Amino acid sequence: MSKVSPLTISSWTLGDQCKFEDRVKAAKNAGYEGIGLRAETYVDALNEGLTDQDILAILEKYDIKVTEVEYIVQWAEEHRSYEQKYKEQMCFHMCDLFNVGHINCGLMENYSVEYTAQKLKELCARAGEYIIGVEPMPYSGLATFDKAYEVVKESGAQNAMLILDTWHWVRADQPYRALTEDEAAKVISIQINDAYERPYAAAILRDESMHDRLAPGTGSKDTAGFVRMVKEAGISPKVIGVEVISDDILSRGLAEASKFTFENAVKVLKKVWPEVLAEN
Repeated sequence: MSKVSPLTISSWTLGDQCKFEDRVKAAKNAGYEGIGLRAETYVDALNEGLTDQDILAILEKYDIKVTEVEYIVQWAEEHRSYEQKYKEQMCFHMCDLFNVGHINCGLMENYSVEYTAQKLKELCARAGEYIIGVEPMPYSGLATFDKAYEVVKESGAQNAMLILDTWHWVRADQPYRALTEDEAAKVISIQINDAYERPYAAAILRDESMHDRLAPGTGSKDTAGFVRMVKEAGISPKVIGVEVISDDILSRGLAEASKFTFENAVKVLKKVWPEVLAEN
């Protein structure tokens, strides 16, 4: 498997109701190289009574790494809550603890490109050495790749980049297309999954995102085409996250959810981008 773009089970794929070691064990047994953690799931591990050293020991026991850290939100608010300030600092700490170089970030609130870019610049300054990966989502303030890219470019921050997700891309009604060299250079990582042909209604589209995604290659939205777009753009993602947020799949248990999502992700990658699965 790739050491450049580790295949990672994103945090939400295994939900928020499992113990940390169970998450790690299921991911490793399925074949994943990395796990994603949200600030909330990291705090859940601490709440189990684990220390940072305990968490690192469990990761070492199963020979797996945390490769994806998320999720900073509400960073464009003029007056940010202490909860969000603490969460941001927690993400910085997680990057340091797990040696992860980027943080996944979203923005639900809708502001102008100019205002959002200034707030992103401020977040990037607080992040210091860490890369801020902005994720466009169709029901958010950064609904399309184009707006998110404009914000990242306008910010002028060298550590402002983008995260591309299959589900978010297709639900924004964006066709797969050739990315420009400048656009591709700003993509730090990707997340893959699939979707039904017909979306939920716009008013409840986020419910589909949080409950009813499909494993890569098992839906109607051509995950292979998404991966091909990324490959042909010359992107070398720091992580290939498998983010399949599905009540149905998760109801089968952690082991089966991990195995099913891993096997289908590998099928897509072998078909379109076998090189990324090779040892480096």
